[in-house]
Amino acid sequence: QVQLVESGGGLVQAGGSLRLSCTASGRTFSSYTMGWFRQAPGKEREFVAAISWSGGSRAYADSVKGRFTISRNNAKNTVYLQMNSLKPEDTAVYYCASRQGRLVSTAPDFGSWGQGTQVTVSS
Repeated sequence: QVQLVESGGGLVQAGGSLRLSCTASGRTFSSYTMGWFRQAPGKEREFVAAISWSGGSRAYADSVKGRFTISRNNAKNTVYLQMNSLKPEDTAVYYCASRQGRLVSTAPDFGSWGQGTQVTVSS
């Protein structure tokens, strides 16, 4: 069992930046693939980014590629999502998630989820 807690959300203006963090508890954190997903009101949860346990493999949704960067610090049991050039359409609750296994981008394959952190981008 892995427990995840997101932080770092907030209100920013379009074009601004924000850094999300997700801290995990669990003895096998370093072996987990970590992902970020987001969900806007009235919309389905969508994939944002994911990173392998080693950090050597990363994946991004086309909508955030070139703007967002996912990284992890296993010593701190933390995964980050650096979000630059934010757009109003990035507004959503952002969730971190984890799974044991290779990097994937599909939400059903992630077994543990955080509570989410709100990101609001004003125009």
